[in-house]
Amino acid sequence: MRIRSLLIASRGEIAVRLIRACRELGVRSVAVYSDADAGALHVRLADAAINIGPPSPRESYLNIDRIVAAARTAGVDAVHPGYGFLSENADFAEAVQAAGLTWVGPPAAAIRAMGSKTEARALVQRAGVPVVPGYDSDGSRWAEAAAAIGYPVLVKASGGGGGRGMRVVADPHELEAALTSAQREAGNAFGDDRVFIEKYIARGRHIEFQVFGDAHGNVLHLFERECSAQRRHQKLIEESPSPLLAAHPVLREQMGAAAVRAARAVGYQNAGTVEFIVDPETLSFYFLEMNTRLQVEHPVTELVTGLDLVHLQLRVAAGEPLPFTQAVVSQRGHALECRVYAEDPANEFYPSVGTLLKVVTPQTPGVRVDAGFESGDSVSEHYDALLAKVIVHAPSRPEALARMRSVLAQFHLLGIITNLAYLRAMLSHPEFESGHATTRFVEEHFAGWQPPAPPLEALIAAALADHLGAVRANGRAPNAEATYDPWAAGDGFRVGGTRAS
Repeated sequence: MRIRSLLIASRGEIAVRLIRACRELGVRSVAVYSDADAGALHVRLADAAINIGPPSPRESYLNIDRIVAAARTAGVDAVHPGYGFLSENADFAEAVQAAGLTWVGPPAAAIRAMGSKTEARALVQRAGVPVVPGYDSDGSRWAEAAAAIGYPVLVKASGGGGGRGMRVVADPHELEAALTSAQREAGNAFGDDRVFIEKYIARGRHIEFQVFGDAHGNVLHLFERECSAQRRHQKLIEESPSPLLAAHPVLREQMGAAAVRAARAVGYQNAGTVEFIVDPETLSFYFLEMNTRLQVEHPVTELVTGLDLVHLQLRVAAGEPLPFTQAVVSQRGHALECRVYAEDPANEFYPSVGTLLKVVTPQTPGVRVDAGFESGDSVSEHYDALLAKVIVHAPSRPEALARMRSVLAQFHLLGIITNLAYLRAMLSHPEFESGHATTRFVEEHFAGWQPPAPPLEALIAAALADHLGAVRANGRAPNAEATYDPWAAGDGFRVGGTRAS
């Protein structure tokens, strides 16, 4: 079987990434979009696009019936969920297959098994994979269990992900409030308010392994990514190889083997990620969860292995076996990825929305930018604030760090506030440079962070915004297709305002 046309049930940069993979493989791409995304980049790039409803995700990107109906209307062969939204929804996978379409992802049974963190813990433990000491109950013995585990403990939502429904509890008096708060957030985010508690490893290393399986019984890993630099359980910088595992290759072998055992335990197929927390003092590692989809940070693995994971996804979904064995997969050089968000790190990471007046993307060897926006596009308040991912590759980690710092200094998104200056500061911190950053790195070193001075791009953006407003007020809408040059305008533009007439 060959996939000739693909519906992409997502938006933003991952939809753009999938569309470009379709072009490379000669596959017809069909996008879906909400009313808020009618002019979005993924809609413009796809071979066809279908509206699936209002801006609210529940009425569009999370509406299974509308997306399956769009797939039928478009006459596609297959559906790729991207990430986020319905990407780890077993009901969606089953609905796609019930419609006679190919699901580009793992079996629904595997999604369900790994979708509940408590069930996943028990399942992988039976497969010989170590798990963090924890407790799951009906709520009658939380305090007793937490005391037995030992504080600090982590309250975690049983379903979902992305850091939601998670609370660190350092004191017994905080436990009840944390449980109530986590249950409320989990119920609102995932429709499932079940939680459990586990030992909190305060200064752990978050290391995950990319796994891949096919319908012929082959399961292997494509090495690790370290994601310890994170804020409130949201990853900001990812890299491969892990600085910790580079110094302990035997530990890498053990963790890779454990990741494969976890995937085999659920009959896993297609791309997935097994996440671990590592105690850097004892070098003990513990299973956290499995993401049954393509990860945001998959380009890091692509750059160090030379493999295209989306191409592999489509071929495995079409029934092909994996074209290589574990023995031939290797890591080459070092890759780093930084997530660029539309948010203000100096103002409690408040989301920034508006029009991207100008996007200046670095064009340098060893650099890849996966973006979902271009100059003139609007950043909506309805969806995730991720604008782009900047990925670099170099022969060594110091060279990769230097390249990333240089690239971020050349990357400009004018018209909104971003976390670019924040990322540059993280990359230059001695603890990150040394490769010793833990999951507490951001909390310990960047609480209350402020930029050293207003960034130049913010000043330029403010001036451009003022000017653009004046142009529109005079009834002269700028041409979004043209390169915008305020210095060529004849309306008296100057920084801080227009010239008095």
